[in-house]
Amino acid sequence: MDNRILLRNLKLLDGRQVNIEIASGRIVRVDETEVGNLPSTTHDGPDSTTHLRTVDCAGAYVSSGWIDMHVHAFPAFDPYGDEIDEIGVKQGVATIVDAGSCGADRIGELAASGESAKTNLLAFLNISRIGLSRIDELSQLDWLDGERVGEAVARYPDVIVGLKARISRSVVGDSGIAPLRVARELSASTGLPLMVHIGSAPPAIEEVLSYLREGDIVTHYLNGKPNNLFDAEGWPIPALLDALERGVRLDVGHGTASFSFRVAEAAKRHGIGLHTISSDIYRGNRLNGPVFSLANVMSKFLYLGYSLQEVVAAVTSSAAQWLGRPELGRIQAGDPAHLTVFDVREEPVSLVDSEGIERKANQRIVPRGVVTNGEYMACEVRT
Repeated sequence: MDNRILLRNLKLLDGRQVNIEIASGRIVRVDETEVGNLPSTTHDGPDSTTHLRTVDCAGAYVSSGWIDMHVHAFPAFDPYGDEIDEIGVKQGVATIVDAGSCGADRIGELAASGESAKTNLLAFLNISRIGLSRIDELSQLDWLDGERVGEAVARYPDVIVGLKARISRSVVGDSGIAPLRVARELSASTGLPLMVHIGSAPPAIEEVLSYLREGDIVTHYLNGKPNNLFDAEGWPIPALLDALERGVRLDVGHGTASFSFRVAEAAKRHGIGLHTISSDIYRGNRLNGPVFSLANVMSKFLYLGYSLQEVVAAVTSSAAQWLGRPELGRIQAGDPAHLTVFDVREEPVSLVDSEGIERKANQRIVPRGVVTNGEYMACEVRT
């Protein structure tokens, strides 16, 4: 049976009212006028060959499916893991990118779990073969096995989109900057970009940035730790400006300890970012905060004064462009149907950063439904 979906009474970010028809997992029509009766070949009955599901979205917004560029979706690595669909479609997120939960030892298990999920799964491969089975995974250089990395990249080309290196004191230990040198070599040998986690020194942030090239990503760029990208007065450090000039990208990666309202306000004041908004979500900070959901993180950027268009682009078209999958960031007939339906509610909301600072806002983004692979699913409303 050919399952078709008709989403009615939607609103694009530019204000246009549309209906969207989906068949066989693809968008077949985006119509700004009222969709009338479908052709007589469309039936919904015991002898039908086509089943139509109509969803009245009652004026909700629609965008291409949200993409969360930094999550942890390998539940075996507790506490830094979660179930794919719990942080994906249930939250309105059509595509998640696991940010280095697994290295070569277990990337196959992550890839296999993605095959049974409703959410689309991509991943950065941790350059350490042990991944986050320990949180000092780069402290021993013999865990960095270039041959194993190459084999994993060759085996899972449709899943692995880049390499992940967590370059902060608690992760690298006495290895210093050496793991990043190895990561740079692995990037050259595999042709994949790097996502680099930044945090406490050593290594110093200036030294870390010096290794990054066009297309690489710095995640946690709004963290409030002493080794961050802004000086005491909130100005971007010269090394950050140089990196941006080279084409290095910035990713939020909110997480439990990596998003500061103070730093985010400085970044906006000086025109730094906004490239991609991501959550760095896993079970603990989903249930207990301060992350809760990608929508919650997006709401923080509305509070900061970014437009709805800018916020949504940071989880759709901007992310899709970096991934080299432009079809994930647009709504166009013929493309695979990846959509997020959401509301912007005018209501009081408390927003908390990773330093425990609370801000009161009057708007929040709430996902209502998501389409992936030809299926519409209602979302769970979260804090």
